[in-house]
Amino acid sequence: LVLVLAALCCLTSPWGEKNLAGASIVVGFVVWGLVTSMGGPTGPALNPARDLMPRLLHAILPIPHKGSSRWGEAWIPVIAPIAGAILGVVMYKSLFA
Repeated sequence: LVLVLAALCCLTSPWGEKNLAGASIVVGFVVWGLVTSMGGPTGPALNPARDLMPRLLHAILPIPHKGSSRWGEAWIPVIAPIAGAILGVVMYKSLFA
Protein backbone atom coordinates (compact mmCIF):
# COMPACT_ATOMS: atom_id res chain seq x y z
CA LEU A 1 0.00 0.00 0.00
CA VAL A 2 2.84 2.35 0.79
CA LEU A 3 4.49 1.61 -2.55
CA VAL A 4 1.25 2.21 -4.45
CA LEU A 5 0.75 5.49 -2.61
CA ALA A 6 4.32 6.59 -3.36
CA ALA A 7 3.95 5.69 -7.04
CA LEU A 8 0.61 7.49 -7.36
CA CYS A 9 1.93 10.56 -5.60
CA CYS A 10 4.95 10.70 -7.89
CA LEU A 11 2.93 10.23 -11.06
CA THR A 12 0.09 12.61 -10.20
CA SER A 13 2.14 15.43 -8.75
CA PRO A 14 2.96 18.41 -10.97
CA TRP A 15 6.62 17.43 -11.35
CA GLY A 16 5.92 13.69 -11.78
CA GLU A 17 4.21 13.89 -15.17
CA LYS A 18 7.34 15.19 -16.85
CA ASN A 19 9.83 13.10 -14.94
CA LEU A 20 8.85 9.42 -14.88
CA ALA A 21 12.41 8.41 -14.04
CA GLY A 22 12.12 10.43 -10.85
CA ALA A 23 9.03 8.45 -9.87
CA SER A 24 10.87 5.15 -10.16
CA ILE A 25 13.74 6.51 -8.10
CA VAL A 26 11.34 7.64 -5.37
CA VAL A 27 9.62 4.23 -5.28
CA GLY A 28 13.03 2.56 -5.12
CA PHE A 29 14.04 4.72 -2.16
CA VAL A 30 10.72 3.92 -0.44
CA VAL A 31 11.43 0.18 -0.78
CA TRP A 32 14.99 0.70 0.43
CA GLY A 33 13.78 2.71 3.42
CA LEU A 34 11.19 0.11 4.36
CA VAL A 35 13.62 -2.78 4.12
CA THR A 36 16.40 -1.09 6.06
CA SER A 37 14.13 0.29 8.78
CA MET A 38 11.96 -2.77 9.36
CA GLY A 39 14.32 -5.58 8.41
CA GLY A 40 16.29 -7.43 10.96
CA PRO A 41 18.58 -10.36 10.33
CA THR A 42 15.72 -12.29 8.70
CA GLY A 43 14.25 -9.42 6.69
CA PRO A 44 11.20 -7.20 7.05
CA ALA A 45 7.59 -8.29 7.42
CA LEU A 46 6.16 -6.03 4.72
CA ASN A 47 3.24 -8.42 4.15
CA PRO A 48 1.09 -9.16 7.23
CA ALA A 49 0.07 -12.56 5.85
CA ARG A 50 3.72 -13.48 5.33
CA ASP A 51 4.43 -12.67 8.97
CA LEU A 52 1.32 -14.22 10.51
CA MET A 53 1.43 -17.74 9.04
CA PRO A 54 4.98 -18.61 10.20
CA ARG A 55 4.07 -17.24 13.64
CA LEU A 56 0.96 -19.43 13.80
CA LEU A 57 2.80 -22.52 12.62
CA HIS A 58 5.61 -21.89 15.08
CA ALA A 59 3.08 -21.61 17.91
CA ILE A 60 1.08 -24.71 16.88
CA LEU A 61 3.70 -27.22 15.72
CA PRO A 62 5.41 -29.35 18.37
CA ILE A 63 8.99 -28.35 17.64
CA PRO A 64 11.44 -29.43 20.35
CA HIS A 65 13.37 -26.66 22.12
CA LYS A 66 11.65 -23.88 20.19
CA GLY A 67 11.73 -20.33 21.42
CA SER A 68 8.93 -17.82 21.69
CA SER A 69 6.69 -16.89 18.76
CA ARG A 70 7.01 -13.24 19.88
CA TRP A 71 3.31 -12.37 19.68
CA GLY A 72 4.06 -8.98 21.22
CA GLU A 73 5.41 -7.85 17.84
CA ALA A 74 2.68 -9.42 15.66
CA TRP A 75 0.64 -6.21 15.51
CA ILE A 76 3.40 -4.22 13.80
CA PRO A 77 3.04 -5.65 10.24
CA VAL A 78 -0.74 -5.15 10.45
CA ILE A 79 -1.00 -1.66 11.97
CA ALA A 80 2.16 0.01 10.61
CA PRO A 81 1.23 -0.12 6.88
CA ILE A 82 -2.23 1.26 7.59
CA ALA A 83 -0.88 4.05 9.80
CA GLY A 84 1.83 4.80 7.24
CA ALA A 85 -0.70 5.03 4.43
CA ILE A 86 -2.89 7.41 6.41
CA LEU A 87 0.14 9.52 7.32
CA GLY A 88 1.26 9.52 3.68
CA VAL A 89 -2.13 10.76 2.49
CA VAL A 90 -2.15 13.52 5.09
CA MET A 91 1.38 14.59 4.16
CA TYR A 92 0.63 14.52 0.43
CA LYS A 93 -2.52 16.59 0.83
CA SER A 94 -0.73 19.10 3.03
CA LEU A 95 2.17 19.44 0.59
CA PHE A 96 0.41 19.35 -2.79
CA ALA A 97 -3.17 20.46 -2.12
